[in-house]
Amino acid sequence: MKNYIRIARPDHWIKNLFIFPGTLFAMLLVGWQGSWGQLAGEAVLCFACTCLIASANYVINEWLDASFDKYHPTKKNRPVVAGNMSGKVVAVEYVVLAAAGLGASWLVNVPFFVCETWLLVMGVLYNVKPMRTKDVAYLDVLSESVNNAIRLLLGWFFVTDAYLPPITIVLGYWMGGAFLMAIKRFAEYRMIHDKTTASLYRKSFGQYSEQSLLISAFFYAMCSLFLCGIFIIKYKIELLLVVPFLCGLFCFYFHLAFKTDSAVQKPEKLYREKGLLVYMIVLAAVFLLALFIDIPALQVFLDSDIIGL
Repeated sequence: MKNYIRIARPDHWIKNLFIFPGTLFAMLLVGWQGSWGQLAGEAVLCFACTCLIASANYVINEWLDASFDKYHPTKKNRPVVAGNMSGKVVAVEYVVLAAAGLGASWLVNVPFFVCETWLLVMGVLYNVKPMRTKDVAYLDVLSESVNNAIRLLLGWFFVTDAYLPPITIVLGYWMGGAFLMAIKRFAEYRMIHDKTTASLYRKSFGQYSEQSLLISAFFYAMCSLFLCGIFIIKYKIELLLVVPFLCGLFCFYFHLAFKTDSAVQKPEKLYREKGLLVYMIVLAAVFLLALFIDIPALQVFLDSDIIGL
């Protein structure tokens, strides 16, 4: 039973905290009409739903990737690769997790349920033939990182089902996730250090090089910052204060990719990077400060008039 719990990856649930920036944006732009107790209860329910759906996706990922993971230096030790697990039990586990996640999400509201369904479908498209988008270069990164945008929507919709979030922040969140995923691919490719072995582990690696992965990561980072910049100018100009720190965050994460056995290969372990945690705390503090202050001088960035001499 321990192995069946392991393939659901409860240690990866920390990634689902990415739903809460969507909550913050919804409260900033729309507001929350209930009590703080209600908000906390909704947050726990929504986090639990997302963890169940994510675990369902992890289950089929581990089962269908067993023949590929045996070529990875560490993933070859996963329980499915080692054998002694029943496909029927894995199938039942997947159905139970998916049904529980979707059933609980129906209790929130319809848009939230639709997004949880979307998250589940992306797991199928990513892992299951004939689509199996993880085998196609660039599409593998984009199809997996779209889960970031879905998580943002989940965080938004449990606050309000009457409004849609700004498309710029949704796309910016997606591109930010694509940057993280491309850097993860780069770190994995660099660690394996052999294109043939890397291709046996992940087919898309046969179409990548270290250079192409870094260039794509740079592209995703620029797109993310550009889209976030549009959001800032439209909704809260004081958030411009955060932009240099966001640029620094991308650079910090880039730096981590070059470390031996880099933590970016396992984002759920990033809490062990103390420098990154300190930086994130500073970034969060600047973000919160920018939310609650007004700086009239920054209105110059919104002025469309040409300044005369």
